[in-house]
Amino acid sequence: MDPSVFMAVIAAAAMHAGWNAILKIRLDPFVAVVLVNCACGIIALPVALYLGLPDPHVWLWILASVVVHLMYYLTLSGAYRLADMGVVYPIARGTAPLLTTILSVALLGEAVDAQGFLGVVVLATGILAIAWRRRGMAALNGTALRLALSCGVSITIYTLVDGLGARSSASPHLYTSWLFVVDSLVLLAVGLAWKGRRELKPALSFLGPGLAGGAMSLTAYWITIWAMTRAPIGLVAAVRESSVLFGAVIAVVVLREPLRAERIVAAALILAGLVLIKLH
Repeated sequence: MDPSVFMAVIAAAAMHAGWNAILKIRLDPFVAVVLVNCACGIIALPVALYLGLPDPHVWLWILASVVVHLMYYLTLSGAYRLADMGVVYPIARGTAPLLTTILSVALLGEAVDAQGFLGVVVLATGILAIAWRRRGMAALNGTALRLALSCGVSITIYTLVDGLGARSSASPHLYTSWLFVVDSLVLLAVGLAWKGRRELKPALSFLGPGLAGGAMSLTAYWITIWAMTRAPIGLVAAVRESSVLFGAVIAVVVLREPLRAERIVAAALILAGLVLIKLH
């Protein structure tokens, strides 16, 4: 992978972990996601209007991505209601890069050699290792596990859709800006229909964190979509999921969570996977 692309996606991974840390606020998880997505849409709108409208065929990719993103939000929030975030999130994020790489090679014919694929496998194993806690895994019932895995499948699908959509567009920036605008409008409409205005209103008290989280979320995924036009989608997806490593660092250093043995093992595996992918 080109060094500039690799370092850009690493920066995106750090920002992804950062906005997730910001969202440790006293809000329903789904309401918090609506808040951040609305911030993304507001920030992206001026760029979208400046760049103009995408070609008609690009709208199909954007709409497909929005639908799959909605599946992601619903499966993730559903899993969080049934199991600990520290178990659900690594399962969803750990399965996605492996599935994405396999499908991008099998369906799109992308070139990933044995070393690159090994890097993805090692990195995914490291992410999954974070969830491997006896108490956490024991508390993960069948429904929560199915939702977490469904979330991983959703991540895989929207990653492939966005990679292909950006490649089919006049520019990845045109595609990404309109994706964020449409996604925010659809999610806000779903939130109002599902939760109602009264349940969404508390989000107004967290506009500062919401805007900060939205800016980081938008920048992180914007970089990722751009990178998928410059490198194999599966490898970009794998490097992006190193956000779990940055999240673990934030948890230990900032949130003062204990440095457990599985986090050390997971960090070593993720770093080893990143080295293999970088050398691809």
